[in-house]
Amino acid sequence: MRIAQIAPLTESVPPRLYGGTERVVSYLTEALVDMGHEVTLFASGDSKTAARLKSVWPIALRFDPALRDAIAPHMTQMERVCSEAGDFDVLHSHLDYWMFSLLTRSGTPAITTLHGRLDLPEVAAIYDMTQAPVVSISDAQRKPLPRANFVRTIHHGLPVNLLTPQPVRPQYLAFLGRIAPEKRPDRAIAIARRAGIPLKIAAKVDRVDQAYFESVIAPMLDGPGVEMIGEIGDAEKAEFLSGAMALLLPIDWPEPFGLVMIEAMACGTPTIAYPAGSVPEVIEDGVTGFIVKDEAAAVAAIGRLGDLNRAEVRRQFEARFTAQRMAEDYVQLYHRMAAGVRPLLRVVV
Repeated sequence: MRIAQIAPLTESVPPRLYGGTERVVSYLTEALVDMGHEVTLFASGDSKTAARLKSVWPIALRFDPALRDAIAPHMTQMERVCSEAGDFDVLHSHLDYWMFSLLTRSGTPAITTLHGRLDLPEVAAIYDMTQAPVVSISDAQRKPLPRANFVRTIHHGLPVNLLTPQPVRPQYLAFLGRIAPEKRPDRAIAIARRAGIPLKIAAKVDRVDQAYFESVIAPMLDGPGVEMIGEIGDAEKAEFLSGAMALLLPIDWPEPFGLVMIEAMACGTPTIAYPAGSVPEVIEDGVTGFIVKDEAAAVAAIGRLGDLNRAEVRRQFEARFTAQRMAEDYVQLYHRMAAGVRPLLRVVV
């Protein structure tokens, strides 16, 4: 098939460091190329891909110091995609609702994978005005907005050998991702200290979360047993996660998916998580980790980590969360979407 993958421009594909959506777009794009499809990736110019790359901006917007309007490059990209829509069998957008109006008028089968949260009141009105077909990344993501035109849930996946268990002895607990109120790194610190086990935090601090970091998290770092590493990329993740007794995910929001859970799983590392959002769909309690309701239960779960088999954690990743499985699921959907679109009739005068 001739497939267009349309990525956000905020990060490169794949990202240099943090970046969930762009990372998934990369995994999917490369898997589709490996399957023999003709894939064009619309992304920032510093992206790396085996697909054909088309870019309207030379570098990821987050790393462009001269950029003053981050919306303008996205608008340019969307117009370019639509001007070339007839060259593809299917358009696959990862820009959430941004392209709905254009895609529904393009005449080319199109789907949008929703990567963000859907429980925001201001978002709901959009889905009252469109029946654009959308893919959820977990069933839990759908719950706030059941009236949207969901055509399938497709869980994320990683390249099978991207992250693998490393020959290191697990000695600490890990927190990976973003420093943000909804991610609750403060809970992770409290859990680790209560358990008496060191915590390593590999996370970015976005500008919007800088005040939270300085007022809440930074003072907690002064105590013993907590090390703030900062952002890490894929090259560092395998050793970081393999060296962890468990990944802590004490979230306080409806996490649409939570890529860090399957990154840990790929390394054979269990996750201790609160039961919010997609967590119960991704973590099998007592097999790939523990789902807990509060700090005390999390500390108790740390004491039971020896009951889990890290080799089985890795096997569950291979069975459920590979990029190959993700790509196969999307190809099935692409064919279904293409079969459901009648060709436009041309009037000859």
